[in-house]
Amino acid sequence: MALSFTGIGSGVPVNDIVDALVNSQKTPYQARVTRQQAAHTTDISAVGTLKSSLEELNKSLESLGTTDNYQKRSISGNDDFISLSSEKAAQVNNFSIKVNSLADNHKLVAAAVPSGTAVGEGKLAISSGTNKFDIEVKATATLTDIRDAINDSNDNDSVSATIITDSTGERLVLSSKETGEVNAIKIVVDDTGDANNTDASGLSRFAYDPDPVSTTYAENLTEVTKAADASITIDGQLNATSSTNEFVDVIDGVTISAKKIHGTDDDISNAKITENNNNVSAGLKSFIDKFNSFIDLSKQLGRSSKEDGVGALAGDSLLRGSVNQVRSMLTSEFNVTDDKKEFLANLGVRTERSGKLSLDSDALKAAIEKDPNAVQRFFTGDDDNGFVAKFDDVIKGYTASGGIIETRIDGREAQIDKLTDESVSFNLRMADYEKRLLNQYNAMDLLVGNLKNTGSYLTAQLANLPGVVKKS
Repeated sequence: MALSFTGIGSGVPVNDIVDALVNSQKTPYQARVTRQQAAHTTDISAVGTLKSSLEELNKSLESLGTTDNYQKRSISGNDDFISLSSEKAAQVNNFSIKVNSLADNHKLVAAAVPSGTAVGEGKLAISSGTNKFDIEVKATATLTDIRDAINDSNDNDSVSATIITDSTGERLVLSSKETGEVNAIKIVVDDTGDANNTDASGLSRFAYDPDPVSTTYAENLTEVTKAADASITIDGQLNATSSTNEFVDVIDGVTISAKKIHGTDDDISNAKITENNNNVSAGLKSFIDKFNSFIDLSKQLGRSSKEDGVGALAGDSLLRGSVNQVRSMLTSEFNVTDDKKEFLANLGVRTERSGKLSLDSDALKAAIEKDPNAVQRFFTGDDDNGFVAKFDDVIKGYTASGGIIETRIDGREAQIDKLTDESVSFNLRMADYEKRLLNQYNAMDLLVGNLKNTGSYLTAQLANLPGVVKKS
């Protein structure tokens, strides 16, 4: 930065004068821009907070706008023997349930062979349920080779194999992965070693087809666990079976999971199905909580008093309009039957003197017990004309993309950008103005300096003229 010595010739404080002239224009301008930017920023923050409150208020009604959330079913009766769950299709009723048997998977064990012994040559055709797969067995194959071939087969998704070793040798154990009679294991052998597919030697030692009329009948493996279905009796006379321990829709809309067989001295299990409309109370409590928060916020943003100060949206039509629109929904009527309308107050929602809401739980309970379908239709309506859908339309008019609030924020942000651009231009003009003033004052300073030097010279010359008498 070059050194500048201004005012030397004239003695005038040029820099101070220039700074004062420039600041006399910059200071009020910058104060005005700062004030306007702060006002726009405050407005953006205020309407953004208002938007968030409206969105939370709207979201609190989501559970009340879904038909599937109404008239659900609660089921009781879980105990050591059964566990229960229910869906909306279940009808209010009571049932007794007795567990007669549990489902089991099929387990077979082969006769023992010495460890490492080749067990035969040929093919094992294994099936369980709808799954069937073949295992090719070489003449040198041991039990370990067969076990690995079964477990590693890409076509096998129904049978697991393992080896148990005892004092008599190694035993191949096969288990069905799924329970139930339908998943019983069957093994048909093509014994190329001795050409006999059903005897107890060679590869046919693993043959198992318990059907006595089958051409492949053989029971060369011992059945450790029989493939079994679960069985229950409902109301003492209706019997049902399942390949698993789960009974789905044996009773409409109910799933029964059998856990333990009832003994002769055990009390029979009882299932009780009741109607569940808890979503209405929970949804209204959430709505009331968010509504009251919205009212608190609107009062804070709109306050105008010497004691509490002025809110960011005091007297603002956007705030006033949103509050009025939301309140109007509280007194709007909606069809609950073809010839009857209802409004929120009749469902126990009360408006307090403060403008906030409260819930009369007894009134709500009475309305639900009297006509749950009417309560459901009030909120869900038909073809999106219920309370929740209409409330959503009102709120999204403010909060949706391109809605009133977004348009307001976009306008304020555009004003801030404009002020920023104007400030840049203004500062450039001020820099030019300051430069021009410095040039002008420096020129004046130079001229005054020159005049002073000329005056001093003339005074000196006159003093040297003959006849000039100097004052002592």
